[in-house]
Amino acid sequence: MGKTPMSPQIRPSMTATADAEFPWFTAAMLAMEAGEVIRLRLEKFARGEADAVEEAELMVSEKMAAALEATARLMAGASPAAIVDLYRNYVAANAERLVT
Repeated sequence: MGKTPMSPQIRPSMTATADAEFPWFTAAMLAMEAGEVIRLRLEKFARGEADAVEEAELMVSEKMAAALEATARLMAGASPAAIVDLYRNYVAANAERLVT
């Protein structure tokens, strides 16, 4: 089976600096984009694709790495908005990998 095209374009379009007046917007976008990645992964798992097990392992290791990086950045003084941007970049990379 072919890949399902993504319904929304998952690409961080606004950054913490560009959207400082509306920090809730980037957080809401992160939630929507992450939901789309979850859908793409669930489709992969449901179809039983050959690389589904690798995707599950990658998903866990990436989440752990992202959490460690976010913690380190927060401890170094990063703003919460910068952390949201960090996660949006991870989510965008996951979506691109799952679609291609």
